[in-house]
Amino acid sequence: MNKLSYLTNMGIDVWQQRSSVTAAEPEPESMPATSSLDWGQLEAEISNCSLCELHKTRNNVVFGVGSKTADLLIIGEAPGATEDAKGEPFVGRAGQLLDAILVAIKLQRADVFIANILKCRPPNNRDPLPDEVKLCTSYLKQQIELLKPKLIVAVGRIAANFLLNTSDSMANLRGKTYSYGEQQTPLLVTYHPAYLLRSPREKAKAYLDWQKAAAMLSH
Repeated sequence: MNKLSYLTNMGIDVWQQRSSVTAAEPEPESMPATSSLDWGQLEAEISNCSLCELHKTRNNVVFGVGSKTADLLIIGEAPGATEDAKGEPFVGRAGQLLDAILVAIKLQRADVFIANILKCRPPNNRDPLPDEVKLCTSYLKQQIELLKPKLIVAVGRIAANFLLNTSDSMANLRGKTYSYGEQQTPLLVTYHPAYLLRSPREKAKAYLDWQKAAAMLSH
């Protein structure tokens, strides 16, 4: 697939080259994993979780979806209404755009693993509360430890801020390569697909982010 086809899949009219910048951020402090579980045990534990008040308002726990041997892990902030109804992350219009982005870098949803920081939807799609994030941290960390991805892509400011333990803006976070955790897993930051639907002019920047991800996965 040539560059024009990539752009067409993502709905981008203009493509421009951007140089890469490498930087590093500290791993965030987080709640330690309480046990070492396999994928099935971890999913069962998350499905029955009642650590925070979100379990009272959820319809479904959103564990994550994709290949459990994937090189690429995509992390968002929290499920929305459609995700809560279906029990799967990144569905609806934002999910369709993410699927198109993956196709643009020669991947399918089944080739990657997609998860959120929170496994339950915050009411009215509000931002996750610090205590909710803290209580879900061990679950996400165990997913990362089990997957051992080659690359993590944080989509959206909230996911990026949490994973990098920062309050920096998207404008400052994009375009750099970070490392996450004891394994120093490379981590990139890009826009959330839902944001791109609201701000289509940013798709060209997102395209560059995902092209960088594709290049890192190929090495």
